[in-house]
Amino acid sequence: MIGVRLKEIRKEKKMTLKELAEGAGVSISFLSQVERGKSSVTLESLRKISEVLGVNPSTFFPSNNEPVSGPSFHYQDLTQQVPNPDFHPILVTLPANQSDGQPFAHSGHEFVYVIEGTLTLQIGTKMIELQQGESWFFSASETHYWYNHTDQTIRFLVVSSR
Repeated sequence: MIGVRLKEIRKEKKMTLKELAEGAGVSISFLSQVERGKSSVTLESLRKISEVLGVNPSTFFPSNNEPVSGPSFHYQDLTQQVPNPDFHPILVTLPANQSDGQPFAHSGHEFVYVIEGTLTLQIGTKMIELQQGESWFFSASETHYWYNHTDQTIRFLVVSSR
C-alpha cells in the first residue's frame, strides 16, 4: 500500500527515483523495492521521503485508519486523514527485542508516551528508559530513535509537530 501511494505521488510531482533517492538520502534500489512492495519502509525513511515530496507522512497511510505493518513495526496513523495537520500522532507497536534502525533527526518537536511495556528512547547519545505511563518531550532536531530491548511487545504514542 505505501509503495503504490509513494509511486503515485512521485509521478504526480514529476520526480525521478534518482531525484527522490538523493533528496531523501536513500538508495534508488531501496525506493524501487518499496514502490514494488518488495521492501518495507521505516518511519525514519518515510519521514525523509515525505519531506522531499512535500507531503505529510499520513498521506501514505490507508484512509480508513488501518494500521501499517512491517517486519519490525506496526504503525497506526491517528490523524483521521485531517489534511496538513500541525502535529502527527502515530500509535507504534514494537515486537520483543526490536533494536533495528538508525537514529535520525527532523524539524519540529516530538512527544512520546508509553502505553504498554518499557521503551528505550535514544536522544543524541543519551539512552532513556521509559516505563508504562511515562513520557518524554524533545526537539526532533536532535538525532533520536526508539528500541524495545525487552521480551515483551511494547506500544507507545508518538506525536510529532511539523
